Amino acid sequence: MLRPSRFAVFLFCVASFFAALPAPAQQPWTFAVSGDSRNCGNLVMPAIAAAAHHDHAAFYWHLGDFRAIYDFDQDYKQLSAAPPLIIDYEANAWDDFIQNQLAPFADTPVYLAIGNHELIPPKTRVDYLIQFADWLDTPDIMQQRLRDNPKDHRLRTYYHWQRGGIDFITLDNASPDQFDSGQLAWLERVLDADAKDSSIATLVVAMHESLPDSIARGHSMSDSPQAEASGRRAYTDLLKLQQAANKNIYVLASHSHFFMDGIFNTDYWRGNGGVLPGWIVGTAGAVRYPLPPKAADAKAAKTNVYGYLLAIVNPNRTIDFRFHELQEKDVPPEVVTRFSQDFVHQCFIANRSN
Repeated sequence: MLRPSRFAVFLFCVASFFAALPAPAQQPWTFAVSGDSRNCGNLVMPAIAAAAHHDHAAFYWHLGDFRAIYDFDQDYKQLSAAPPLIIDYEANAWDDFIQNQLAPFADTPVYLAIGNHELIPPKTRVDYLIQFADWLDTPDIMQQRLRDNPKDHRLRTYYHWQRGGIDFITLDNASPDQFDSGQLAWLERVLDADAKDSSIATLVVAMHESLPDSIARGHSMSDSPQAEASGRRAYTDLLKLQQAANKNIYVLASHSHFFMDGIFNTDYWRGNGGVLPGWIVGTAGAVRYPLPPKAADAKAAKTNVYGYLLAIVNPNRTIDFRFHELQEKDVPPEVVTRFSQDFVHQCFIANRSN
């Protein structure tokens, strides 16, 4: 019988020692979220990008409404040498968004959700898919789609990707017919897979309009019967997943141009299953809206502000969301020079509807 050498025994002991050590703890990491960057977004979005870089955000998630489309954005008009023509604006608006709002993120990945202003005529979902294909079919999105179904090569306005035990889900509720049956079936397949996957501890679900029956009910999926019914079903699906599979669930939206934390603390959801953690962060440059009547029921609410949610992912894959408000001084100097200090000031003091 061969006996192991002393050196082999030594190596085995060393290997056993290191194998017995606890795995290194996952370090916290961050990502950034906001939506609604029409009107003054060409000033605010570069400030968000600079802050996201400072925060070492792993990615930025834009929740829709890139440009106004129904009328000229103020920042677009500011740089026009002559009064712009609407036909030129409609042709150039999305390129303007890419050049002035996405480019400042440089090598920080950006994920996009479709908003209702992306469907204002003459824009369509097909136009959106063509224009933003580079952002809607990134390698991580494509690979996740093919892991879900190796035969699925279809580009969609809704998608998901996974990172570090978290499933990030982007939904499309940009028109009154959504969620349609196809999108709901897709969502429920994703949730079913997550329920069975022990490696997924957390789901972050983001969309443009908030799910129905929130504190911002008057400007949400409660605006149409189809959206309300399908949104209630999606909410109930998420609630069941949270309760049955012990997953962390967080729901993000924009559409209303203010910040709010605790949007589902309403009589309806307290009486119909429970309150999910939810935020509205429509604060990336759009004209600011008044807070809704029951805003005091939220954990926190602010309007007439610009900013973004900074999400801090903890080692246990719970997430802390903190609103980072931006001031005039946060607009990068080169943007101020391009648009003028007076115009920047006007965007901060006068871009509001109340």
